[in-house]
Amino acid sequence: MTMIYIGLTGWGDHDSLYPPGLAAKDKLSEYAAHFPTVEVDSYFYAIQPRANVEKWIRETPPSFQFIVKAYQGMTGHERGPIPYESKEEMVAAFLESIAPFQEAGKLAMVLFQFPPWFDCRREHVAYLRSVKARMGEVPAALEFRHQSWFSPRFRAKTLRFMEEEGWIHAICDEPQAGEGSVPIVLHPTHREKTLIRLHGRNVHGWNKATAGENWRAVRYLYRYNERELREWADRIRALAAKTDHIYVLFNNNSGGDAADNAKELIDLLGIEYAGLAPRQLDLF
Repeated sequence: MTMIYIGLTGWGDHDSLYPPGLAAKDKLSEYAAHFPTVEVDSYFYAIQPRANVEKWIRETPPSFQFIVKAYQGMTGHERGPIPYESKEEMVAAFLESIAPFQEAGKLAMVLFQFPPWFDCRREHVAYLRSVKARMGEVPAALEFRHQSWFSPRFRAKTLRFMEEEGWIHAICDEPQAGEGSVPIVLHPTHREKTLIRLHGRNVHGWNKATAGENWRAVRYLYRYNERELREWADRIRALAAKTDHIYVLFNNNSGGDAADNAKELIDLLGIEYAGLAPRQLDLF
């Protein structure tokens, strides 16, 4: 039977989950009372100290699963100087950092999300091969942001390449906003695992959010309605026939909607998770 893990991208900003005044350091353990998986997006900005990872492992139940977002220097997003002398040193530091997740049986996968300018061309295919080789046996998911990978010309070749190289497909739901977005492609490329990331459908925000401090708040401002969630429930049931573990992450949290939408989808799929963390109770 396929396992379906539904969660959010990060655990810090979901006010509806937490009792008033809950300290930031206590939020992950409370988050794990609601959901069985989470994306650790802090890795995108900096490879995390081992002490952080060990703390997160202690604060979550044995069955909890982490999806680690690849460091920006590994996906060509560099926003400032990279504090490593070589790609090899950077990857070695990343692998050493995530090792405790693996040892605890809590690493679902590493997510490689490539930027909108990473288009389908020969040198980028070669880079994907080198990245996958460096990851070795670490499960790795691939998310594109440039439409060319799924154009009529390249779609079948892209999916076949991902299957042959052992990439987990990160299926996206996002605004259809030109070259810098990809369509929903309901094709698992890995028998064991498939990732679904729901970014919302704010077309205006997606196009406008290219600069400035508030781009993230604009881009992910969206709440899925019941019809859209029912459609995704049907898609997930269909995908369950083709892959053993499905991970679903809601990233539409600019307006605090991700947690509510995730719980709605759990209800629509009739899932009752066992082994969640004990939930803190409000005094009043």
